[in-house]
Amino acid sequence: MSERSLGPAPSRLVAVLGPTNTGKTHFAVERMLGHASGMIGLPLRLLAREIYDRIVRARGARAVALITGEEKIIPPRAAYFVCTVEAMPLSREVEFLAVDEIQLCADPERGHVFTHRLLHARGRSETLLLGSLSMAPLIRRLLPDAEIVSRERFSTLSYAGGKKLTRLPRRSAVVAFSADQVYAIAELIRRQRGGAAVVMGSLSPRTRNAQVELYQSGEVDFLVATDAIGMGLNMDVDHVAFAGLHKFDGRRTRPLHPQEVGQIAGRAGRYRKDGTFGVTGDCEEMDPGLVAQVEAHRYDPAPAAEWRNPRLDFASLGELLRSLGEAPGREGLSLSAEALDEITLRQLAADPRVADRCRDRSALLHLWDVCQTPDFRKTGLEEHLRLAREFFFWLSSHGRRIPEDWMSDQFRRLDRTEGEIDTLQARLSNVRTLAYVANRPGWLSDPAGWQGRTRVLEDRLSDTLHEKLTARFVDRRTSVLMRTLRSSGEILAGVSRDGVVTVEGQVVGRLTGVVFTPERAGSALEEKALRAAANSAAAPEIARRLGRMAAEPDEAFALEPGGRILWRGEAAAGVQGGGLFAPRAGLFGDLGPAPVRERALRRIEAWLAAEAGRRLAPLARLDQALRTDQLRGLARGLAWRLVEAGGLLDRAEVREEAAALSPAERRSLRTLGVRLGAFSVFLPELPSPEALDLVRAVLAPGRPPPRPGRLARGQDAAPKPVLAAAGLRRAGDLLVEASRLEALDGALRAAPSTPRGVEVAPALSQILDGPVDHLFAVLRALGFAPLEKPRTDAPVLWRRRKAPAPRPQAPISDASPFSALAALRLLEGKPARTRGPRKGRRPRRPGRAAG
Repeated sequence: MSERSLGPAPSRLVAVLGPTNTGKTHFAVERMLGHASGMIGLPLRLLAREIYDRIVRARGARAVALITGEEKIIPPRAAYFVCTVEAMPLSREVEFLAVDEIQLCADPERGHVFTHRLLHARGRSETLLLGSLSMAPLIRRLLPDAEIVSRERFSTLSYAGGKKLTRLPRRSAVVAFSADQVYAIAELIRRQRGGAAVVMGSLSPRTRNAQVELYQSGEVDFLVATDAIGMGLNMDVDHVAFAGLHKFDGRRTRPLHPQEVGQIAGRAGRYRKDGTFGVTGDCEEMDPGLVAQVEAHRYDPAPAAEWRNPRLDFASLGELLRSLGEAPGREGLSLSAEALDEITLRQLAADPRVADRCRDRSALLHLWDVCQTPDFRKTGLEEHLRLAREFFFWLSSHGRRIPEDWMSDQFRRLDRTEGEIDTLQARLSNVRTLAYVANRPGWLSDPAGWQGRTRVLEDRLSDTLHEKLTARFVDRRTSVLMRTLRSSGEILAGVSRDGVVTVEGQVVGRLTGVVFTPERAGSALEEKALRAAANSAAAPEIARRLGRMAAEPDEAFALEPGGRILWRGEAAAGVQGGGLFAPRAGLFGDLGPAPVRERALRRIEAWLAAEAGRRLAPLARLDQALRTDQLRGLARGLAWRLVEAGGLLDRAEVREEAAALSPAERRSLRTLGVRLGAFSVFLPELPSPEALDLVRAVLAPGRPPPRPGRLARGQDAAPKPVLAAAGLRRAGDLLVEASRLEALDGALRAAPSTPRGVEVAPALSQILDGPVDHLFAVLRALGFAPLEKPRTDAPVLWRRRKAPAPRPQAPISDASPFSALAALRLLEGKPARTRGPRKGRRPRRPGRAAG
């Protein structure tokens, strides 16, 4: 994707503009995944890592690359590239490209980078520019061909005024603008409210994610952060409190711009949940005009985009400096103030030793590359210039590499985890510098090795920093639980959204659905305290959830293959026997009032019965026809047997009844979905994974599902309804699909035959999807016998044996539905009626109405 002059866009160019919580970034990620390849540029390394992890979960690590200044993960066949805006590899062509937070075009420090992407970065098929509505007039001016799409915020953002830190609502984020202020506020919240998570832009992604998880899990209800949370980081924040309305921007302390206030305040409320913002501590109240702008998401249009010449002239050092100061010469673009890289270049150019080396294009390229090294360490301009000069001398010398000894010495000094928070953060900043060096092409002899080593060290330091932050700003003393045991007053307890149960700020267990699982206790006293705390915290929540469950629609429940019943995705009950159309269930857990538990259980069993009717619909229709006397005569008796067997019978078991059915009776059974096959009487529409899961849960809990093939020696046969739900039946010691047996019957009818028998070719085993010996075993089980020894390489004649004489029937109880059928046969004096040609009107059979 080379730089292109402004002209007709080669792809669809869309600016998606709106306030926070409009789903712009989510929309861009979904659009990107709809293309074969894509790239998205994000304003923060933290946000890039978050989006990278999300796409990896969706498409796998092999398909996704992460490219930032300090980290590069580039699989050989990566299709999707998640980058910081500065690190976007614009030479790589992709179908889709997006740039997030495009309003940063107006940022004095980084704006020229975003402006370059605005003007030149394009995807072959589609390009999205995501940002604030304040960019709309400027985009219309600079990109007249762009389509502008505005999005409305999903929820309302309103001003809640000033509140003391001790009065802030739970799930609040307090925003400060210096590390010292962040630490002071977090310490106060720890003493007053139990603890707070800390998020700052200087944290590594690993530390930041661990701190956010501390907050998201509900272990703490407060977050203290810098304005880093304003750039799209997703957290469940209900209220944002500003501890100040001024910030130091690297040059001076200035008031926050209205759009900056809106960007940070907009973190409150997620999706459809409304949010509030306000001030806290010593911060003055917000001006009403500023409040109105933030609540309405209406800001002054961006006057111009910061611009710096992207076509630098490397003919000489003087030409390079001149080209950097070249004016844009176009309305809507404003020449950017000198950024750190340009300041570094001008300072180094004044050094005669540097100027003397810059006599060719290669040396100039190295110099400009070195000058773009970020100042992660924040140790001052002089120290940054010293490091940049050192890098340049190494890269422009004979070896043209940064020495391994220097990297090893730096790494050895940083490879320690002792020290306090500030010490660990300083080490992490230095590690980020080493990681940046390792990821610059051509700077080291072994870049891959150093990338791996710096990544491992950063992770280890990040984990240690997270532990230090948590230990300092979260009080986890077990004495809190002991105090709740002795307390006679009200206990501060709650359940977070993800089910973590806390009492006085301490995790005591987890609530999953309506089941409470306590934390493991270290002593009997602590276990007693945990149980008492759980009763006060979890029992009311369980009662509330049971009440909700009793009023839930069917869509809230689901049945797992093992028989567990899920409520809103969490296990709440289990199937406990009963009948196929009246299954019983049992609630998990033991907390909650008995009447409430009973109502919830009745609701689950009602859903379970309806689910059985849906999953077993063909069998339910047949059962309903019997209960409403829709079937009469022999068809009724045959249907009863079919229902009792779960929907599948060996035809040999009902040979006489099936043969005696009248055409009308056959039609009535066929209308109800019954198929009278050559070898089976069954319901072809019944077998399905859903039907099998339900029947197994009711009749054979814990047993594995039946599979076609040979039964293991000594294996108990599954109940007939379970086999029927799988579409299987016994054929000797084999389980075979009934539909395949009927297909085999069709093949046998079509096969060559003689008066002696039918010719069976070994290829017919393909119908049964098994080996040839299975075919021979099935034929024998179906009553066929070979006229010679079966062969696996040639057809052999088989003949069907005569059906055996009827076996004596056991006495039938008067309560059985078959008693009327037995009486009918006794009256007729024969086991079953036979049919022959009839003339005239058929006489009415005695007992027909009784079925």
